[in-house]
Amino acid sequence: MTKISIIGAGSAFTRDIAMDILLIQGLEGGTIALVDIDERRLELARRLVLKIVEMTGKRWEVIASTDRREVIGGSQFVINQIEVGGLETVRYEYEIPLKYGVNQCIGDTLGPGGLFKTLRTLPSWIEIVRDVEELCPDGIILNYTNPMSAVTLLTSRITDLPVVGLCHSIQNTSAQLAEYAGVPYEEMHWRAGGINHMSWFVELTHAGKDLYPVLLEKIKDPELLRQDPVRFDAMKYLGAFVSESSGHFSEYIPYYRKRQSLIDLHCNAGYNGATGFYADNWPIWRKENDEEIVQQLEGTLPLEMRSSNEYAAVIIEAVLNNEPKVIYGNVPNRGLIENLPADGVVEVACLVDRRGVQPTRFGRLPEHLAALCRSNMAFFDLAVEAVLRSDKDMARHALMVDPLTAAVCSLDEIGRMFEELYEAEQGFVPVLK
Repeated sequence: MTKISIIGAGSAFTRDIAMDILLIQGLEGGTIALVDIDERRLELARRLVLKIVEMTGKRWEVIASTDRREVIGGSQFVINQIEVGGLETVRYEYEIPLKYGVNQCIGDTLGPGGLFKTLRTLPSWIEIVRDVEELCPDGIILNYTNPMSAVTLLTSRITDLPVVGLCHSIQNTSAQLAEYAGVPYEEMHWRAGGINHMSWFVELTHAGKDLYPVLLEKIKDPELLRQDPVRFDAMKYLGAFVSESSGHFSEYIPYYRKRQSLIDLHCNAGYNGATGFYADNWPIWRKENDEEIVQQLEGTLPLEMRSSNEYAAVIIEAVLNNEPKVIYGNVPNRGLIENLPADGVVEVACLVDRRGVQPTRFGRLPEHLAALCRSNMAFFDLAVEAVLRSDKDMARHALMVDPLTAAVCSLDEIGRMFEELYEAEQGFVPVLK
Protein backbone atom coordinates (compact mmCIF):
# COMPACT_ATOMS: atom_id res chain seq x y z
CA MET A 1 0.00 0.00 0.00
CA THR A 2 1.32 3.44 -0.93
CA LYS A 3 2.30 5.73 1.94
CA ILE A 4 3.41 9.32 1.58
CA SER A 5 4.45 11.60 4.43
CA ILE A 6 4.41 15.40 4.26
CA ILE A 7 6.52 17.02 6.98
CA GLY A 8 5.73 20.69 7.43
CA ALA A 9 2.17 20.09 6.23
CA GLY A 10 1.10 23.61 7.18
CA SER A 11 3.05 24.84 4.15
CA ALA A 12 1.29 26.37 1.16
CA PHE A 13 2.74 23.55 -0.96
CA THR A 14 0.45 20.94 0.64
CA ARG A 15 -2.69 21.86 -1.29
CA ASP A 16 -1.06 21.55 -4.72
CA ILE A 17 0.97 18.46 -3.86
CA ALA A 18 -2.04 16.65 -2.36
CA MET A 19 -4.13 17.45 -5.43
CA ASP A 20 -1.36 16.27 -7.74
CA ILE A 21 -1.03 12.97 -5.85
CA LEU A 22 -4.78 12.36 -5.80
CA LEU A 23 -5.03 13.05 -9.55
CA ILE A 24 -2.51 10.31 -10.41
CA GLN A 25 -4.30 7.89 -12.71
CA GLY A 26 -4.55 4.36 -11.33
CA LEU A 27 -3.45 5.30 -7.81
CA GLU A 28 -6.74 4.74 -6.04
CA GLY A 29 -5.71 4.56 -2.42
CA GLY A 30 -3.05 4.61 0.24
CA THR A 31 -2.10 6.71 3.25
CA ILE A 32 -1.06 10.35 3.45
CA ALA A 33 0.62 11.19 6.76
CA LEU A 34 0.72 14.88 7.70
CA VAL A 35 3.16 16.31 10.24
CA ASP A 36 3.44 19.85 11.60
CA ILE A 37 4.42 21.23 15.00
CA ASP A 38 1.71 23.91 14.73
CA GLU A 39 -1.50 22.14 15.82
CA ARG A 40 -3.84 24.71 14.27
CA ARG A 41 -2.18 24.67 10.87
CA LEU A 42 -1.86 20.87 10.97
CA GLU A 43 -5.61 20.58 11.52
CA LEU A 44 -6.26 22.93 8.60
CA ALA A 45 -4.03 20.78 6.41
CA ARG A 46 -5.72 17.57 7.57
CA ARG A 47 -9.19 18.90 6.81
CA LEU A 48 -8.03 20.26 3.46
CA VAL A 49 -6.48 16.98 2.33
CA LEU A 50 -9.56 15.06 3.50
CA LYS A 51 -11.73 17.37 1.42
CA ILE A 52 -9.54 16.80 -1.63
CA VAL A 53 -9.77 13.03 -1.08
CA GLU A 54 -13.57 13.32 -0.86
CA MET A 55 -13.67 15.35 -4.10
CA THR A 56 -11.76 12.63 -5.97
CA GLY A 57 -13.82 9.74 -4.60
CA LYS A 58 -10.63 7.77 -3.96
CA ARG A 59 -9.83 5.61 -0.96
CA TRP A 60 -7.01 7.43 0.81
CA GLU A 61 -6.54 7.47 4.55
CA VAL A 62 -5.29 10.76 6.01
CA ILE A 63 -3.47 10.66 9.33
CA ALA A 64 -1.89 13.60 11.16
CA SER A 65 0.29 14.23 14.18
CA THR A 66 2.58 16.83 15.71
CA ASP A 67 4.87 13.88 16.50
CA ARG A 68 6.29 12.60 13.22
CA ARG A 69 7.44 9.32 14.75
CA GLU A 70 3.78 8.39 15.31
CA VAL A 71 2.80 8.54 11.65
CA ILE A 72 5.68 8.41 9.13
CA GLY A 73 6.71 4.78 9.55
CA GLY A 74 6.89 2.78 6.31
CA SER A 75 6.59 5.78 3.99
CA GLN A 76 7.90 5.27 0.46
CA PHE A 77 8.06 9.04 -0.07
CA VAL A 78 8.88 11.69 2.54
CA ILE A 79 8.18 15.26 1.41
CA ASN A 80 9.98 17.98 3.36
CA GLN A 81 8.42 21.45 3.57
CA ILE A 82 9.57 22.62 7.01
CA GLU A 83 10.03 26.26 8.01
CA VAL A 84 12.01 26.76 11.23
CA GLY A 85 11.46 29.99 13.15
CA GLY A 86 10.89 32.09 10.06
CA LEU A 87 8.17 34.41 11.31
CA GLU A 88 10.18 35.29 14.40
CA THR A 89 13.43 35.99 12.56
CA VAL A 90 12.50 37.47 9.18
CA ARG A 91 12.85 41.10 10.36
CA TYR A 92 16.27 40.50 11.93
CA GLU A 93 17.57 38.89 8.76
CA TYR A 94 16.49 41.85 6.65
CA GLU A 95 16.98 44.87 8.94
CA ILE A 96 20.35 44.08 10.52
CA PRO A 97 22.14 43.48 7.16
CA LEU A 98 20.51 46.63 5.75
CA LYS A 99 22.30 48.67 8.44
CA TYR A 100 25.56 47.43 6.91
CA GLY A 101 24.42 48.21 3.36
CA VAL A 102 23.38 44.66 2.36
CA ASN A 103 20.07 45.16 0.61
CA GLN A 104 18.08 41.93 0.19
CA CYS A 105 14.89 41.24 -1.74
CA ILE A 106 14.17 37.68 -0.56
CA GLY A 107 17.07 36.56 1.65
CA ASP A 108 16.24 32.87 2.03
CA THR A 109 19.03 31.21 0.06
CA LEU A 110 22.27 33.21 0.07
CA GLY A 111 23.37 36.36 1.86
CA PRO A 112 22.87 37.03 5.57
CA GLY A 113 19.24 35.88 5.40
CA GLY A 114 20.13 32.67 3.60
CA LEU A 115 22.97 31.91 6.02
CA PHE A 116 20.86 32.30 9.13
CA LYS A 117 17.97 30.40 7.58
CA THR A 118 20.47 27.59 6.95
CA LEU A 119 21.73 27.72 10.53
CA ARG A 120 18.24 27.53 12.03
CA THR A 121 16.84 24.95 9.57
CA LEU A 122 19.53 22.28 9.35
CA PRO A 123 19.68 21.13 13.01
CA SER A 124 15.95 20.33 12.98
CA TRP A 125 16.28 18.66 9.58
CA ILE A 126 19.11 16.43 10.81
CA GLU A 127 16.80 15.06 13.52
CA ILE A 128 14.08 14.42 10.95
CA VAL A 129 16.49 12.60 8.63
CA ARG A 130 17.57 10.31 11.48
CA ASP A 131 13.92 9.41 12.10
CA VAL A 132 13.34 8.79 8.40
CA GLU A 133 16.38 6.50 8.29
CA GLU A 134 14.97 4.47 11.18
CA LEU A 135 11.29 4.44 10.28
CA CYS A 136 11.31 4.71 6.46
CA PRO A 137 14.52 2.91 5.43
CA ASP A 138 13.21 2.34 1.87
CA GLY A 139 11.92 5.89 1.46
CA ILE A 140 12.87 8.62 -1.01
CA ILE A 141 13.26 12.14 0.40
CA LEU A 142 11.69 14.90 -1.73
CA ASN A 143 12.87 18.27 -0.42
CA TYR A 144 11.05 21.55 -0.99
CA THR A 145 12.56 23.55 1.86
CA ASN A 146 14.85 26.48 1.06
CA PRO A 147 17.74 26.99 1.03
CA MET A 148 17.34 24.09 -1.40
CA SER A 149 21.01 23.51 -2.17
CA ALA A 150 22.06 23.61 1.49
CA VAL A 151 19.29 21.28 2.70
CA THR A 152 19.93 18.79 -0.10
CA LEU A 153 23.71 19.01 0.35
CA LEU A 154 23.49 18.30 4.05
CA THR A 155 21.11 15.39 3.46
CA SER A 156 23.52 13.82 0.98
CA ARG A 157 26.34 14.09 3.52
CA ILE A 158 24.59 12.48 6.48
CA THR A 159 22.57 9.64 4.94
CA ASP A 160 22.56 7.09 2.14
CA LEU A 161 18.81 7.55 1.65
CA PRO A 162 18.04 8.86 -1.83
CA VAL A 163 17.26 12.58 -1.84
CA VAL A 164 16.23 15.03 -4.54
CA GLY A 165 15.58 18.73 -4.10
CA LEU A 166 12.55 20.00 -6.00
CA CYS A 167 11.87 23.53 -7.20
CA HIS A 168 9.55 25.03 -9.79
CA SER A 169 11.99 27.54 -11.26
CA ILE A 170 12.87 25.47 -14.34
CA GLN A 171 9.20 24.82 -15.16
CA ASN A 172 8.20 28.44 -14.58
CA THR A 173 11.17 29.98 -16.38
CA SER A 174 10.92 27.77 -19.45
CA ALA A 175 7.26 28.78 -19.79
CA GLN A 176 8.20 32.46 -19.36
CA LEU A 177 10.90 32.16 -22.02
CA ALA A 178 8.43 30.72 -24.54
CA GLU A 179 6.10 33.63 -23.82
CA TYR A 180 8.88 36.21 -24.06
CA ALA A 181 10.12 34.73 -27.36
CA GLY A 182 6.59 34.36 -28.75
CA VAL A 183 6.82 30.64 -29.56
CA PRO A 184 4.59 27.70 -28.55
CA TYR A 185 5.89 26.20 -25.32
CA GLU A 186 5.51 22.60 -26.49
CA GLU A 187 7.65 23.38 -29.57
CA MET A 188 10.50 25.08 -27.73
CA HIS A 189 13.66 23.08 -26.98
CA TRP A 190 15.96 23.91 -24.13
CA ARG A 191 18.86 22.47 -22.18
CA ALA A 192 19.55 23.76 -18.68
CA GLY A 193 21.97 23.01 -15.88
CA GLY A 194 23.67 24.59 -12.89
CA ILE A 195 22.53 24.85 -9.28
CA ASN A 196 19.16 25.59 -7.74
CA HIS A 197 18.09 29.17 -8.48
CA MET A 198 21.09 29.48 -10.81
CA SER A 199 20.53 26.98 -13.60
CA TRP A 200 21.41 28.31 -17.01
CA PHE A 201 19.44 27.79 -20.22
CA VAL A 202 22.53 27.14 -22.32
CA GLU A 203 20.44 26.05 -25.31
CA LEU A 204 17.16 27.68 -26.29
CA THR A 205 15.75 27.00 -29.75
CA HIS A 206 12.54 26.78 -31.75
CA ALA A 207 12.39 24.80 -35.00
CA GLY A 208 16.18 24.74 -35.01
CA LYS A 209 16.47 28.51 -34.61
CA ASP A 210 18.46 30.03 -31.73
CA LEU A 211 16.06 32.13 -29.65
CA TYR A 212 18.67 34.27 -27.93
CA PRO A 213 19.05 36.72 -30.85
CA VAL A 214 15.24 36.95 -30.86
CA LEU A 215 15.18 37.80 -27.14
CA LEU A 216 18.00 40.32 -27.47
CA GLU A 217 16.02 42.12 -30.14
CA LYS A 218 12.77 41.98 -28.17
CA ILE A 219 14.24 43.49 -24.98
CA LYS A 220 14.99 46.68 -26.87
CA ASP A 221 11.35 47.30 -25.93
CA PRO A 222 11.61 48.86 -22.43
CA GLU A 223 8.21 47.44 -21.48
CA LEU A 224 9.45 43.86 -21.93
CA LEU A 225 12.75 44.63 -20.23
CA ARG A 226 10.86 45.88 -17.16
CA GLN A 227 9.03 42.55 -16.88
CA ASP A 228 12.23 40.70 -15.92
CA PRO A 229 14.89 43.38 -15.59
CA VAL A 230 17.82 41.66 -13.87
CA ARG A 231 17.60 38.40 -15.80
CA PHE A 232 17.36 40.14 -19.17
CA ASP A 233 20.26 42.44 -18.34
CA ALA A 234 22.39 39.49 -17.22
CA MET A 235 21.44 37.59 -20.39
CA LYS A 236 22.85 40.44 -22.49
CA TYR A 237 26.27 40.12 -20.91
CA LEU A 238 26.46 36.46 -19.86
CA GLY A 239 24.85 34.90 -22.92
CA ALA A 240 22.29 32.73 -21.12
CA PHE A 241 19.04 33.19 -19.20
CA VAL A 242 18.95 32.04 -15.57
CA SER A 243 16.27 29.98 -13.84
CA GLU A 244 15.29 32.14 -10.87
CA SER A 245 13.34 35.39 -10.72
CA SER A 246 15.06 38.75 -11.11
CA GLY A 247 14.68 39.54 -7.41
CA HIS A 248 16.09 36.25 -6.17
CA PHE A 249 18.87 36.21 -8.76
CA SER A 250 19.94 39.77 -7.98
CA GLU A 251 21.07 38.54 -4.54
CA TYR A 252 23.28 35.70 -5.77
CA ILE A 253 25.77 37.74 -7.78
CA PRO A 254 27.72 40.91 -6.93
CA TYR A 255 26.49 43.19 -9.72
CA TYR A 256 22.99 44.49 -9.02
CA ARG A 257 22.40 45.28 -5.33
CA LYS A 258 25.68 46.76 -4.06
CA ARG A 259 24.54 50.39 -4.29
CA GLN A 260 21.17 52.11 -4.45
CA SER A 261 21.74 53.57 -7.93
CA LEU A 262 22.06 50.04 -9.35
CA ILE A 263 18.95 48.83 -7.50
CA ASP A 264 17.03 51.81 -8.87
CA LEU A 265 18.31 51.10 -12.39
CA HIS A 266 17.79 47.33 -12.55
CA CYS A 267 15.13 46.40 -9.98
CA ASN A 268 11.50 47.29 -9.55
CA ALA A 269 8.47 45.91 -7.70
CA GLY A 270 7.89 42.55 -6.05
CA TYR A 271 9.87 39.55 -7.29
CA ASN A 272 11.68 41.87 -9.68
CA GLY A 273 13.93 42.98 -6.83
CA ALA A 274 11.97 45.12 -4.38
CA THR A 275 13.92 45.89 -1.22
CA GLY A 276 12.62 43.84 1.73
CA PHE A 277 9.95 42.20 -0.40
CA TYR A 278 10.04 38.88 1.49
CA ALA A 279 10.41 40.37 4.97
CA ASP A 280 7.52 42.75 4.39
CA ASN A 281 5.17 40.27 2.76
CA TRP A 282 5.87 36.70 3.87
CA PRO A 283 3.96 36.93 7.19
CA ILE A 284 1.03 38.43 5.25
CA TRP A 285 1.15 35.67 2.59
CA ARG A 286 1.16 32.99 5.26
CA LYS A 287 -1.86 34.51 7.02
CA GLU A 288 -3.73 34.93 3.73
CA ASN A 289 -3.00 31.34 2.73
CA ASP A 290 -4.47 30.05 6.00
CA GLU A 291 -7.53 32.27 5.58
CA GLU A 292 -8.00 31.01 2.02
CA ILE A 293 -7.92 27.39 3.22
CA VAL A 294 -10.56 28.17 5.86
CA GLN A 295 -12.78 29.70 3.18
CA GLN A 296 -12.31 26.67 0.92
CA LEU A 297 -13.20 24.35 3.78
CA GLU A 298 -16.30 26.42 4.57
CA GLY A 299 -17.33 26.46 0.90
CA THR A 300 -17.22 30.25 0.55
CA LEU A 301 -14.26 29.97 -1.84
CA PRO A 302 -14.09 27.31 -4.57
CA LEU A 303 -11.53 24.52 -4.31
CA GLU A 304 -10.72 23.57 -7.88
CA MET A 305 -9.15 20.21 -8.68
CA ARG A 306 -6.26 20.94 -11.01
CA SER A 307 -2.72 19.71 -11.45
CA SER A 308 0.19 22.01 -10.62
CA ASN A 309 3.64 22.02 -12.19
CA GLU A 310 5.34 20.68 -9.05
CA TYR A 311 7.48 17.57 -9.49
CA ALA A 312 6.62 15.56 -6.35
CA ALA A 313 3.64 13.71 -7.83
CA VAL A 314 5.48 13.25 -11.13
CA ILE A 315 8.16 11.33 -9.23
CA ILE A 316 5.63 9.35 -7.22
CA GLU A 317 3.70 8.35 -10.36
CA ALA A 318 6.87 7.42 -12.27
CA VAL A 319 8.18 5.23 -9.44
CA LEU A 320 4.92 3.50 -8.55
CA ASN A 321 3.67 2.99 -12.11
CA ASN A 322 7.11 2.58 -13.71
CA GLU A 323 6.18 5.27 -16.22
CA PRO A 324 9.42 7.06 -17.17
CA LYS A 325 9.35 10.82 -16.67
CA VAL A 326 11.93 13.58 -16.88
CA ILE A 327 12.22 16.19 -14.14
CA TYR A 328 14.82 18.74 -13.11
CA GLY A 329 16.17 17.81 -9.70
CA ASN A 330 18.81 18.94 -7.24
CA VAL A 331 21.12 15.99 -6.64
CA PRO A 332 24.72 15.22 -5.58
CA ASN A 333 26.98 16.22 -8.46
CA ARG A 334 29.48 13.35 -8.64
CA GLY A 335 30.69 14.46 -12.05
CA LEU A 336 27.32 15.34 -13.61
CA ILE A 337 28.56 18.88 -14.28
CA GLU A 338 32.28 18.50 -14.77
CA ASN A 339 33.41 22.01 -13.87
CA LEU A 340 31.41 22.27 -10.64
CA PRO A 341 32.55 20.69 -7.34
CA ALA A 342 31.99 16.93 -7.39
CA ASP A 343 30.91 16.90 -3.73
CA GLY A 344 28.33 19.66 -4.21
CA VAL A 345 24.69 19.63 -5.31
CA VAL A 346 23.65 20.51 -8.86
CA GLU A 347 20.38 20.91 -10.74
CA VAL A 348 20.13 18.72 -13.84
CA ALA A 349 17.61 16.76 -15.86
CA CYS A 350 16.76 13.44 -14.19
CA LEU A 351 15.03 10.32 -15.47
CA VAL A 352 12.55 8.83 -13.02
CA ASP A 353 11.08 5.32 -13.12
CA ARG A 354 10.71 2.39 -10.71
CA ARG A 355 14.43 2.60 -9.97
CA GLY A 356 13.94 6.10 -8.58
CA VAL A 357 15.54 9.38 -9.57
CA GLN A 358 18.45 8.91 -11.99
CA PRO A 359 20.34 12.11 -12.80
CA THR A 360 21.65 12.61 -16.31
CA ARG A 361 25.14 13.83 -17.15
CA PHE A 362 25.23 17.47 -18.26
CA GLY A 363 28.91 17.89 -19.17
CA ARG A 364 30.52 21.31 -18.80
CA LEU A 365 28.91 24.67 -18.23
CA PRO A 366 30.44 27.66 -19.99
CA GLU A 367 33.23 28.54 -17.59
CA HIS A 368 32.03 32.02 -16.64
CA LEU A 369 28.63 30.58 -15.68
CA ALA A 370 30.28 27.76 -13.74
CA ALA A 371 32.36 30.35 -11.84
CA LEU A 372 29.21 32.16 -10.71
CA CYS A 373 27.73 28.83 -9.56
CA ARG A 374 30.93 27.91 -7.73
CA SER A 375 30.81 31.12 -5.68
CA ASN A 376 27.39 30.09 -4.39
CA MET A 377 28.44 26.47 -3.85
CA ALA A 378 31.37 27.59 -1.67
CA PHE A 379 28.88 29.47 0.51
CA PHE A 380 26.63 26.40 0.82
CA ASP A 381 29.57 24.12 1.62
CA LEU A 382 30.80 26.39 4.43
CA ALA A 383 27.30 26.90 5.86
CA VAL A 384 26.49 23.17 5.88
CA GLU A 385 29.84 22.22 7.38
CA ALA A 386 29.42 24.96 10.02
CA VAL A 387 26.31 23.15 11.24
CA LEU A 388 27.77 19.65 10.98
CA ARG A 389 30.93 20.69 12.86
CA SER A 390 29.26 23.27 15.13
CA ASP A 391 31.90 25.71 13.88
CA LYS A 392 31.19 29.42 14.27
CA ASP A 393 34.22 30.44 12.20
CA MET A 394 32.97 28.43 9.24
CA ALA A 395 29.57 30.13 9.47
CA ARG A 396 31.26 33.53 9.57
CA HIS A 397 33.45 32.58 6.63
CA ALA A 398 30.37 31.59 4.64
CA LEU A 399 29.10 35.15 4.97
CA MET A 400 32.53 36.48 3.99
CA VAL A 401 32.47 34.61 0.66
CA ASP A 402 28.82 35.46 -0.06
CA PRO A 403 28.90 37.42 -3.36
CA LEU A 404 26.51 40.23 -2.38
CA THR A 405 27.83 40.72 1.14
CA ALA A 406 31.43 40.75 -0.09
CA ALA A 407 30.53 43.31 -2.76
CA VAL A 408 29.24 45.72 -0.10
CA CYS A 409 31.13 45.14 3.16
CA SER A 410 34.67 44.90 4.51
CA LEU A 411 35.72 41.79 6.39
CA ASP A 412 35.42 43.69 9.68
CA GLU A 413 31.88 44.81 8.81
CA ILE A 414 30.90 41.29 7.85
CA GLY A 415 32.25 39.97 11.15
CA ARG A 416 30.29 42.56 13.13
CA MET A 417 27.12 41.93 11.12
CA PHE A 418 27.45 38.19 11.72
CA GLU A 419 27.80 38.67 15.48
CA GLU A 420 24.81 41.00 15.62
CA LEU A 421 22.65 38.50 13.75
CA TYR A 422 23.94 35.61 15.83
CA GLU A 423 23.06 37.42 19.07
CA ALA A 424 19.63 38.46 17.77
CA GLU A 425 18.76 34.87 16.82
CA GLN A 426 19.81 33.08 19.99
CA GLY A 427 17.24 30.40 20.62
CA PHE A 428 16.67 29.94 16.88
CA VAL A 429 20.17 29.02 15.69
CA PRO A 430 22.47 26.43 17.27
CA VAL A 431 25.21 27.41 19.69
CA LEU A 432 28.35 27.36 17.58
CA LYS A 433 31.86 26.99 19.01
